[in-house]
Amino acid sequence: MKKIIIILFLLVVILVTINEKEKILIPDDAIRFRIIANSNSVEDQNLKLEIKNKVESEIYKIIGNTNDINVARNRIKNNLYKVDNILKEYNVLYDINYGDNYFPEKEYKGVEYEAGTYESLVITLGSGKGHNWWCVMFPPLCLIDEKENLDNAEYTFYAQKLINKFK
Repeated sequence: MKKIIIILFLLVVILVTINEKEKILIPDDAIRFRIIANSNSVEDQNLKLEIKNKVESEIYKIIGNTNDINVARNRIKNNLYKVDNILKEYNVLYDINYGDNYFPEKEYKGVEYEAGTYESLVITLGSGKGHNWWCVMFPPLCLIDEKENLDNAEYTFYAQKLINKFK
């Protein structure tokens, strides 16, 4: 009887371990980037993505290869006018907010992003009633998404590796 109980216990532990997702927690000293579309119309969603691509490219020029959160933070703050200049190219009302902003919970390719208030750059287009796009720009997890054909395991591996590099 004891052997059966021990075997059942071990099976339960093994099954729980196998089914439990590997969780990666984004460090507290991360900086997020979010852009919220005016609406969910095809035009507004396409505009959101177009602006996202330009702003994201500019941000990576600004923060470069820095491994220091304070350097990244100061570079972003000192160069928000460049983000503003990009947005001025479009015929859309917008708001740029760099500071503490609320983010909903999200899971992406095995990585859990907990809901909460985080240091971030948030761009709201128009009324901000559309779907949003967001990622972690420091450490630069946004760049991982640019790689093609990354399955969940590969994404999780690269994300953890990158987070460890910036600890």
